[in-house]
Amino acid sequence: MKKGDVRPAPHLSKSRFAAGLQCPKMLWWMVHEPDAPELVAGSDVQARFDRGREVGSAARTRVPGGVLIDLPAYKLAERVAATTQAVAERAPIIYEASFFEDGVFVSVDILERKRNGFVLVEVKSTLDVKDAHLADVAIQLHVLQRAGLPVRRAEVMHLNRECRHPDLSNLFVRENVTALAASSVRAIPRKIRSLLGTLRGPLPVVQTGAHCTEPYECPFVERCWPPQPKHHVSTLYRLNKNKLGQLLGQGYETILDLPRDFTATGPARRQIQSVRRERIVVARGLGEALKRIVPAIAFLDFETVSPPIPTWPGCRPYDQVPVQFSCHVLGPKQMVHHAWLASGPRDPRAAFAKALLHACRDAKTVLAYNAPFERRCIAGLIRAAPQFARELAALHDRVEDLLPIVRDHVYHPAFQGSFSIKDVLPALVPGMGYDDLDIQDGGTASAALESLLFGGETLKAVETKVLRRKLLRYCERDTLAMVRLHERLRELALGR
Repeated sequence: MKKGDVRPAPHLSKSRFAAGLQCPKMLWWMVHEPDAPELVAGSDVQARFDRGREVGSAARTRVPGGVLIDLPAYKLAERVAATTQAVAERAPIIYEASFFEDGVFVSVDILERKRNGFVLVEVKSTLDVKDAHLADVAIQLHVLQRAGLPVRRAEVMHLNRECRHPDLSNLFVRENVTALAASSVRAIPRKIRSLLGTLRGPLPVVQTGAHCTEPYECPFVERCWPPQPKHHVSTLYRLNKNKLGQLLGQGYETILDLPRDFTATGPARRQIQSVRRERIVVARGLGEALKRIVPAIAFLDFETVSPPIPTWPGCRPYDQVPVQFSCHVLGPKQMVHHAWLASGPRDPRAAFAKALLHACRDAKTVLAYNAPFERRCIAGLIRAAPQFARELAALHDRVEDLLPIVRDHVYHPAFQGSFSIKDVLPALVPGMGYDDLDIQDGGTASAALESLLFGGETLKAVETKVLRRKLLRYCERDTLAMVRLHERLRELALGR
């Protein structure tokens, strides 16, 4: 918003209406604290926004010949006026058609004029129609009806999981949701009045519950949920929601409160033992499990991108494509590090496969953490780079998984019920973690990779160099972490 522009009075929109349905308190904060730090999009969230815009733009090319209401989002009156003009001039299609009725502003992704009325098309970057989408459509139907537009049909236009590059002619599926959305429209006026009343009043009082994370995680969740005590019962490994509710209802707040006869098996049993004893617990069989890891060992980690619109041959929407790897190879005398990172939008898979095979050529065991991910990526490479199919298949068969070895034999109180390498590493290898890195998690890494590969002219040469360095450091830390974890597990197996 430019200096001198007036912020519009509190009103609802599609996103605000959805937020209000989930939690009126979240809506109140979103409207009255628009600059709250919780609403500042991180790189992974920003990447999702960018994906949505990319999908929306692609959807318009599938319904060509329209008029785009291309004005800033905060210029509500101007957007509505431009839409009114486009409707009056009988534009066959309007993109971002804007309407304001009953204190609700909506912008319709695609509005098609037909002989007997209009078709409302809501574009989503998902692979299916979800329940939350119907509320989006319902509020738009209500507003357009109030504006006097005869809407005969409502659709959700989403990505087609069967689409495969290079044929993008079936990139989208259009599903008729008229009946499903219309059934909700009758309740819309009452909900609007309630939510607008909420915005005019003080911060509402709302109890915490499942709605804090469903259908989306509330950005303000930490404001409402008090800090949990250490070893809260919710951290018990693989505890389902029903059992958690029962334990809390019975007054058990932490794992230390659980009765001695509480039944648990496997990792959860070791977790309870570890928390009660305040020390690491090591199960029998750790040494035997480690015998499967035969040297020389290649400690391997992949990073991927998953574009919503397929970019390379054979890919479907959101297919995960490996574009970076780190590999520490531990031989009898020394350890050697290999790294590879794609550059630019060209298909990297053949070059990736060639470099990967070279890095792992001397390894008898290829070790990953949560290895099904790496195995799926290698299987995808076999299809994408058939010239390396035999060698990649052999590599696939050499991949072992470090995660279940930890999960099935070791527990440290600092795990807090998680076997993510981000939690396991600093607990078992004190002083080693990810806090010193600029990129500290896979979501941020994936967003950075998409920016690096598909950012085009938006990234300057210096920025590209810095981003590559950050990504290389993050991926290298993942494999060095496995090296140190493996060392520590061997010590634990020997009773050290």
